[in-house]
Amino acid sequence: MPLIKVQTSVSAPAKGEVEAMLKSLSAKLAKHLGKPESYVMTAFEAAVPMTFAGTTEPVCYIEIKSIGTMKPNQTEAMSQDFCQQINQSLGVPQNRIYIEFADATGAMWGWNGSTFG
Repeated sequence: MPLIKVQTSVSAPAKGEVEAMLKSLSAKLAKHLGKPESYVMTAFEAAVPMTFAGTTEPVCYIEIKSIGTMKPNQTEAMSQDFCQQINQSLGVPQNRIYIEFADATGAMWGWNGSTFG
């Protein structure tokens, strides 16, 4: 049910580095949300044409979605953690990373031919 999707304008690092980053993001998201990692999905898109502040310098957009309500202290901690990791993994400056946090109701999240609602 939790999802973290990373879109960036930078080129993808080596496959092993991408896999390591996604596994780290998955574990961290499960921990931040207190949910089983067995339900966490990660996605990564590199070399996406993007601008931020009118320039094409390296930029990143992250979506984090989960069933239930994320509290402000959780989103603040996740923002700090994930911005730092993306900066270290991809070299995108933290001030050029946006994160969208979205709460979903169980009925609006499908899985295995059904929903969580």
